[in-house]
Amino acid sequence: MNNPFMARAIELAIENVRSGQGGPFGAVVVKDGNILAEGANRVTATNDPTAHAEVLAIRQACQKLALFELKDCELYTSCEPCPMCLGAIYWTRLARVYYGSYAADASKAGFDDSFIYREIAQPHPQRGIPMTQMMRQEALAAFRAWEEQPNKVRY
Repeated sequence: MNNPFMARAIELAIENVRSGQGGPFGAVVVKDGNILAEGANRVTATNDPTAHAEVLAIRQACQKLALFELKDCELYTSCEPCPMCLGAIYWTRLARVYYGSYAADASKAGFDDSFIYREIAQPHPQRGIPMTQMMRQEALAAFRAWEEQPNKVRY
């Protein structure tokens, strides 16, 4: 099935590789049948490990709509989202995600995220990057401040 939004996401990925700007990933956010935002991987071009196509497209769409949720939008991405992008997708509450290639295809090309899923399942001290909890009582002050804030915007 040919889809113009997926075709654009794939086109962005290919153009990105050919331009030397980043990895082979492209994404578009669609609202009401129109492309609202586009993104292509810019990790190496910007020295920003969070500059994945999906994240950039989500950021742009949120800015255009002046919203932090994209409940009425769809994401078309050239590849199955990585764990970071998946987190962003859930936080923005996108209505639906369409993807081209599988994560296994990305892995074969040298973009393997499977270790992150394995790391998440590990107890904190056993992770490749050890994680140590500290100063919990002091840190809880931020949540108390949030709970007491009368004009907070819940998300």
